[in-house]
Amino acid sequence: MRFMILRKADKNTEAGVLPPQSLLVAMGQYNEALLKAGTMLAGEGLQPSAQGVRVKLLGGKARIIDGPFSEAKELIAGFTMIDVASREEAIELARRWPAQDGDGNVELEIRELGCAGNLPGIDVSPPPTSAVPQRRFMIMLKSDSDTEAGISPSAAVLAAMAQRNAEGVAAGILLAGEGLQSSVRGARLKFAQGRPALMDGPFTEAKEMIAGFWIMRAGSMQDAIDWVENYPYPRDPHTEFEVEIRPLYEAADFTPEFMPEIRLAEELLREDVPRAAHQRTAQA
Repeated sequence: MRFMILRKADKNTEAGVLPPQSLLVAMGQYNEALLKAGTMLAGEGLQPSAQGVRVKLLGGKARIIDGPFSEAKELIAGFTMIDVASREEAIELARRWPAQDGDGNVELEIRELGCAGNLPGIDVSPPPTSAVPQRRFMIMLKSDSDTEAGISPSAAVLAAMAQRNAEGVAAGILLAGEGLQSSVRGARLKFAQGRPALMDGPFTEAKEMIAGFWIMRAGSMQDAIDWVENYPYPRDPHTEFEVEIRPLYEAADFTPEFMPEIRLAEELLREDVPRAAHQRTAQA
């Protein structure tokens, strides 16, 4: 079973404060333990919402809203994807989240991966080399009453989504993508002074939760917006819905004052995780 651990945003992540070296070391150790256990699929940090946009779509027309966004506690600051045997094991791994993060005061959401219509996910893969400067973006489709009820899109919509996903992978644009199961199957861990309190789903704020995501590479935010505007979403075209686009942190974003070994560890993680994921797929 595959799960996504979503690290909720706070005032520091929204202010674009880069994590201290102590946290980067602790997160590196956490990720390394997951990688060695064969459970880690991906792990990324998102730049603050001031660097992102929201695209509101209605009837084939798009309305662009620039960040920052005010509801910081519902925004996502980063994620870790894991492959484990059960929901309980996913929660247990989340309980081991480094205490250095947020001085022990963070909130994590654990969501099971998988589309209600059984649309295959896009395996995590490293971005292909390119002579043109590009960066990665996370595209998040917001939830609605249908996704929270576990209602599957029509066969025609699923086929259109599968085709567009395949085209994106073939073009080297899409690097990962997956649907998320309803929050009724999820959980939240709220840490206070390092002690986690568990809350089981469902959660009420459906408009701010994520129903699915893609990770793509693009030359600019406008390129990402163009892709978003032309995707065949599983949504009623007569009802407005929302997609959020956020750039991911890259190793190059960690400035020279960070220890060289930390910068190297960030680069190696981006190489090792996709390689390990593909090895598990081949063995299966």
